[in-house]
Amino acid sequence: MEKKFKRTLVTCALPYANGPVHIGHLAGVYVPADIYVRYLRMRGEDVLYICGSDEHGVPITIKARKEGCTPQDIVDRYHKLIKDSFTGLGINFDIYGRTSSDVHEKNASAFFRKLYDEGKFITKESEQYYDPEAKQFLADRYIMGTCPKCGNPDAYGDQCEKCGSTLSPEELINPRSKLSGAEPIKKKTTHWYLPLDQYEPWLREWILEQHKEWRSNVYGQCKSWIDGGLQPRAVSRDLDWGVPVPVEGAEGKVLYVWFDAPIGYISNTQELLPQSWEKWWKSGDTRLVHFIGKDNIVFHCIVFPSMLKAYGDGYILPDNVPANEFLNLEGDKISTSRNWAVWAHEYLEQFPGKQDVMRYVLTANAPETKDNDFSWKDFQTRNNSELVAIFGNFVNRAIVLTHKYFDGKVPVCGELQDVDKAALAEIPALKVSLERNLDGFHFREALKDAMSIARVGNKYISDTEPW
Repeated sequence: MEKKFKRTLVTCALPYANGPVHIGHLAGVYVPADIYVRYLRMRGEDVLYICGSDEHGVPITIKARKEGCTPQDIVDRYHKLIKDSFTGLGINFDIYGRTSSDVHEKNASAFFRKLYDEGKFITKESEQYYDPEAKQFLADRYIMGTCPKCGNPDAYGDQCEKCGSTLSPEELINPRSKLSGAEPIKKKTTHWYLPLDQYEPWLREWILEQHKEWRSNVYGQCKSWIDGGLQPRAVSRDLDWGVPVPVEGAEGKVLYVWFDAPIGYISNTQELLPQSWEKWWKSGDTRLVHFIGKDNIVFHCIVFPSMLKAYGDGYILPDNVPANEFLNLEGDKISTSRNWAVWAHEYLEQFPGKQDVMRYVLTANAPETKDNDFSWKDFQTRNNSELVAIFGNFVNRAIVLTHKYFDGKVPVCGELQDVDKAALAEIPALKVSLERNLDGFHFREALKDAMSIARVGNKYISDTEPW
């Protein structure tokens, strides 16, 4: 029996505030989420729409060091740019918060401290790379060296961007610190871990048995992680930018961004609704839906639910997590480092008033079940042959004829002729299909239904020749 909910909490993956958003982000997360929220609100449902900037982590510190400014300068710049881009595209969240806010730091610290006090973490000592000149531990991205696969002398400790190989710092030839150029050494450090292995039986039952309706890519990735055996995951790291670990003796350590960021959904809700936020996060009659890209599946389906389960106190779990695949650009993978992307803010500047064209094309070509490709030729064709020729044509003809013959007012329905009845008879089935597809997060198919309704209208006008 399907559960009945009184309200829906929709969250969107927090965009990382070290650069602008591009069409891959829009197609994968933000346009489908916005369609879904608009649809629910048109039906009169109670909806809360939450998002915000993810403002902690290593890439931000790297960008700040490269530009000779502070991490706060970086996140302030990109938080505004991203927020303005969403507004320009007609994506209006109830709140677009940020994880550098005082509310979030207090909330994330309290979340960690409760789990710490209740013994929900384990501690581990490990050896990590350390820069003896800069006197700080190094994240993988702060280590460079020669790629063992292709010989690129500037490969990172986690990936070679020339050949695309995934690497570890140990594999690099002649490794060096990005901070000082010194050769890194191994040094012992202690961190806290969330023992995901302890939640594996519960996750297996909750996801694999109770949520078989999830998209195949989401369900399949979760099953692969669970069947492979979950391992404890670090919740802290050695860094000077982030939410400080609220434990005595933990100086120089912050909450790992994967632990910190999803709590941002709760923090943003608290900031928006300080008196009533718990209704949205702790009521069994609230439906929680996470819109994300496929690279975030493990965090939203396995890690964050395990955090909420560990915390207890009535927190609800996601009812669905409609994750999309990736969008490529002109047959090539979108790459921010290579500047191979269509940036949202640049599109809005260069195509003023055309935000709905991009929304239409990204929905018609949405990477819902597999990676898809965006091309400017397809963009032009879909605009001219579909959005303008079919939908735009129907709306324009209906409005022009209504003004011409009925003073711009919808006339009273007269006696229906056979041609009228035939056109009207086609609508109900299309409406049912459209709503079923929207309810099931099949936005590409829902768009086809909407266009089919416009085609019925165009045919009706052509057949009746009201001019």
